[in-house]
Amino acid sequence: MNFEQSENQKMIAESIRDFAKKEIVPFIREWDESQEFPRHVFTKLGEMGLMGMLIPTEYGGAGLTYDEYITAIVELSKVCGSIGLSYAAHNSLCTMHLFMFGNEEQRRKYSPKLASGEFIGAWALTEPNTGSDARRMKCTAVKDGDDWILNGTKTFITHGKTGDVMVAIVRTGELLDSHGMTAFIIERGNPGLKSGKKEDKLGMRASETAEVIFDNCRVPASAVLGKEGEGFIQAMKILDGGRISIASLGLGMAKGAYEASVKYAKERQQFGKSISEQQAIAFKLADMATKIEAGELLTFQAGYLKNNGKKLTKESAIAKYYTSEIACQIANDAVQIFGGYGYVKDFPVEKFYRDVKLCTIGEGTSEIQKLVISREILR
Repeated sequence: MNFEQSENQKMIAESIRDFAKKEIVPFIREWDESQEFPRHVFTKLGEMGLMGMLIPTEYGGAGLTYDEYITAIVELSKVCGSIGLSYAAHNSLCTMHLFMFGNEEQRRKYSPKLASGEFIGAWALTEPNTGSDARRMKCTAVKDGDDWILNGTKTFITHGKTGDVMVAIVRTGELLDSHGMTAFIIERGNPGLKSGKKEDKLGMRASETAEVIFDNCRVPASAVLGKEGEGFIQAMKILDGGRISIASLGLGMAKGAYEASVKYAKERQQFGKSISEQQAIAFKLADMATKIEAGELLTFQAGYLKNNGKKLTKESAIAKYYTSEIACQIANDAVQIFGGYGYVKDFPVEKFYRDVKLCTIGEGTSEIQKLVISREILR
């Protein structure tokens, strides 16, 4: 592994920082309070070539690696976790699932639109009664001639209202059969695809999370991704890469909270000197910096394995688990360093504190990550 940032990484980081100052920072509080999903931001990110970073250039993407992709999520999440989350969900879930398992016709049809930001992607696995226990899903698809008819409800779906195209994993076989689920592509505008409740959330409020309802949703056989019965297996492979995204998301927010804390600690005066000179605060900052360094190494290690086509189930779970947990710890310490000001919305760490908790829940809870890790090391 090369620990130096490439020129591509440096260029992407700089362009995102410049973009964020103009297009994100002035509106963070407004979007957070109104729960507005700023679709236009992602259109502009698409114009910058960032909405399909991992997609080959012949399909309209940037053809870059996980090194650049991790860098992009970190830089966006340092500014706003909601933007980082929506960006990650679009890229690593919907866009990558469609590209990895789609046929040539499906790739040609959807990848360029997703990579350009013309389409926003959604990915539907979770149901009201099946979160971690996805094999008990009740949402079904049954054949009707050459078509399939989907019925059921998915919940906690990022871009569940706004997404232009969705990859949905539903049951086509027996309950609990890991080969009894199939992935389908469903376009917005299908009369059987309906949006339900939009969630009113603790954090990540500018990233749209909504219920999705399939009501006799008819799709052609050409909407099947891969082969019938492979949907769950595909989803598990997608989540290996998705865990890198959430690790990057947690890492970015941890960095954002840490950098705000360092700046504040140098400026804030108490007892005749800056609080950064007080050992209690300096040691907190030292702990935060150490955790970030470790999280960064774990995240880029998982990215290295992904880049090189190596097995990464254990490593991506470790990266996701560790960075999610330390992001919560760092955001908590950041609020403590800011004191009373950390508890008010005029300062950035209050939002980091609310946003980071999602990382320990989304795309597999911390408990599920420990289950995955323990299974891998005890094989």
